[in-house]
Amino acid sequence: MTFNNIRLEQTGPVMRLTLNRPERRNALSLELMGEVIKAATVVPDDAGVVVISGEGPAFSAGHDLSEMIGRPDEFYQELFTVCTEMMETLHRLPQPVIARVHGVASAAGCQLVAACDLAIAAEEATFATPGVKIGLFCSTPMVPVVRAVGRKRSMQMLLTGDPIDAATALEWGLVNQVVATSELDEAIDRTVAKILSFSPRVIGIGKQVFYRQVDLPETDAYVKVMPVMSANAAMPDAQEGMSAFLEKRLPKWSESITEDD
Repeated sequence: MTFNNIRLEQTGPVMRLTLNRPERRNALSLELMGEVIKAATVVPDDAGVVVISGEGPAFSAGHDLSEMIGRPDEFYQELFTVCTEMMETLHRLPQPVIARVHGVASAAGCQLVAACDLAIAAEEATFATPGVKIGLFCSTPMVPVVRAVGRKRSMQMLLTGDPIDAATALEWGLVNQVVATSELDEAIDRTVAKILSFSPRVIGIGKQVFYRQVDLPETDAYVKVMPVMSANAAMPDAQEGMSAFLEKRLPKWSESITEDD
């Protein structure tokens, strides 16, 4: 499968998806978002982690405004439908998705960071939902952003359009870690290695049930997760993991994925 706006490269168990429109600050055009969705359908089972990054100086400046002028209503409906599908597709992937943020993540680019399972940012990265400044409130970006940073902080971003720096994004919970630019890839690799040391099947089950329960009331959430954990406990990898713990040895997962595979 070939793409015009992204690169998809697999190195061992790591799938790297790079937004590749540096001349447009990796703006999320309709075509690019469609390609991300298609790329998600070809992530192989032997990939344990997906890392999303941006080519050039920006992670993503958001939607491509140049394709949003003078279009019929149907175009805007399709654009935001595809954008929503892209974000939800990342949640449906069994593999954890990590955002590697090295520059500006604005509007739908900030939405993409918030939609990823984890995000690791360079110190100079900035994050914003500035749509209010151009008369286009960041309504779809706010969906994952408010779930990451909470109501008051997301409203501050949405109503002022002012960017926050990486340190603030870390404090607010939009990203998991902030490092020097020179250490960004090393930090990504450490997180990837940690995830890959666990059972990939169990990681996939856990990720999927996380998103199914996260917005439910507590009682409904327990109803959702109890049968999943019961089934998980009977799985070979869970039995192996518990036995290994009791026997003070390393577990041998049935579907282990390592950097050497």
